[in-house]
Amino acid sequence: MTGQLDLFSKVEVKEPEPTTSVKLGTRVAEVNLRKKRRESLEKLMELLTELEDEDIYISHCGGNRTHFWMRHLKLGRMQFEVFKSGDNLPSVIVLHGNREASVRIFTEQVTSLRQQDYFGYTMWLLDFWNGFGAYPINPYRQPGYDSLSIVRFTE
Repeated sequence: MTGQLDLFSKVEVKEPEPTTSVKLGTRVAEVNLRKKRRESLEKLMELLTELEDEDIYISHCGGNRTHFWMRHLKLGRMQFEVFKSGDNLPSVIVLHGNREASVRIFTEQVTSLRQQDYFGYTMWLLDFWNGFGAYPINPYRQPGYDSLSIVRFTE
């Protein structure tokens, strides 16, 4: 779509990215979650390409909201598979290990990818955010903040 801002030139007009209303009590903030998601998934895809065919370990602790805790679940010689949605962003990423081990990551609420270096290993934290407890963005997912850790040990 093109628009005209003055008499002599035309400009390509883009639709602004939608924002998500985040409520906390009586205050409301407009957050551009799609931009954060897009940037984080670009970083994640670069990381997965780098980690392909290596042994990685997946950990998750949901605290008192869940009934399980994973610590250093090994995916040997990790391969990944990406399923894209209509907006050409990955909607599901499947990490495959040997012996048919796999982890599915649903990427609707991905907000960031952080890296932490320690002595002997590197940890990447994939952060998910589904609004505050009383006001979730998606009512079918756990409200609040959650994180999945991906670890590569260095020898």
